[in-house]
Amino acid sequence: MSDTAKVIEGEVKGGNRIAAFAKREVGRVLALASLVVIFIFFTIMRPVFASWENVSGGILMSTTVIGLMAIGTTFVIITGGIDLSIGTATALVAVIVGKLVQGLNLNVWTGILVGILVGGLCGVINGLLITILKLPPFIATLATMKAAQGLALIISDLKPVLFTTDVPGWDAIATGNIIPNFPNGALILFVGAIIASIILNKTVIGRYTFAIGSNEAATKLSGVKVNSWLIAIYGLGGLYVGMAAVVLTSRLGSARPDLGLGYELEAIAAVIIGGTSLLGGKGTISGTVIGALIMAVLVNGLRILELQQEWQYVITGIVIVLAVWGDNVRRRRAGEIS
Repeated sequence: MSDTAKVIEGEVKGGNRIAAFAKREVGRVLALASLVVIFIFFTIMRPVFASWENVSGGILMSTTVIGLMAIGTTFVIITGGIDLSIGTATALVAVIVGKLVQGLNLNVWTGILVGILVGGLCGVINGLLITILKLPPFIATLATMKAAQGLALIISDLKPVLFTTDVPGWDAIATGNIIPNFPNGALILFVGAIIASIILNKTVIGRYTFAIGSNEAATKLSGVKVNSWLIAIYGLGGLYVGMAAVVLTSRLGSARPDLGLGYELEAIAAVIIGGTSLLGGKGTISGTVIGALIMAVLVNGLRILELQQEWQYVITGIVIVLAVWGDNVRRRRAGEIS
């Protein structure tokens, strides 16, 4: 083969690799492009939008809680499941942590650990309902959503739990600055995203997450204990819900039983906007973080434009519809759905 032919062959292979990458990462690329366009738009409309004070204290801080919840939910949605309980589970975890921190005089690190573990337990319960009782994920997590809401109200006695002043350093979990001018809450989000990405792409639980979402029946026939892995995956999602609850209580200085209501929809929207398919089998953690940032940038920008809150809801809903529609179009073109 001549040198010219080898060069041409190399260019063709390189072009094929680029095309394959673009096809595989189209959801994430589109999400990132959308984030940039939205950010530029709001900056042009209100230059103060791009100030670091607004970016760090407004956008990044508001991304933290939804972002952590969305990261955990990414694992669940990749399996083809759903978790509607993450919002009220956040409230339940927050109230339990508040009561235990007050009643047992726990320090910051113990309180954080308790919150994460209680969140994980909530996820495991969802997994057990889905695998042992064979309930559809939608029904199982709808039931636990209402149960968690009720338990949060019972445990809190319908009152907010104020505990920040009783636990030195609790407020610093979210609002402190280990890195100068960079909130700890955002740092927790990005570190959590890196850990989740490693788990999803480099570990057994990650491989089985994709396998179950792509073809659960085939995965089961290959000898994989699908039920056990589903319980572990929902439990992993719950750990991130627990961390989100800790960060939220740190920001607010209290644990209210109504915390987290509606957060599940925002978290799921962030996952879908980030390119994860509701049909399962595909998704990335980085895409989810981008999706959460899009949601935060959108809400923050609309507030700076002083748009009425009801219209903010309408626009957010339109964005979610467009994201799901775009995912369906992409999968039809790829021949994944008819």
